[in-house]
Amino acid sequence: MSSIYHINKGINKPIEFHGLKAQYIGYLAGGLVGLLILYAILYISGVNAYLCLILIAGLATAMLVTIFRLSHRYGQYGLLKKGARRSLPVYLKFRSRKLFIHLKAHDHGKH
Repeated sequence: MSSIYHINKGINKPIEFHGLKAQYIGYLAGGLVGLLILYAILYISGVNAYLCLILIAGLATAMLVTIFRLSHRYGQYGLLKKGARRSLPVYLKFRSRKLFIHLKAHDHGKH
């Protein structure tokens, strides 16, 4: 008896959905939920339904293009690495060599 279910054998591979990798799937889901809430708010506030649809469709298209572009450009961890790189200092400034002298003296004691 053959099974109709596909078994995922991609161990340690990122989750992929139509070309989106890893955290970008979550970004897409969050963006779609946000657009749904925005549509509801606009519709309840009395904005014309067709205008709401056109606005939401335009925002959804821009969001999809941006998320797919980020996914293909940075991959699974690239966007996180870019954010982490921004938080690194440009240089380190030490006012004395005392720290390094003690490290060197302490390092010789281990041998």
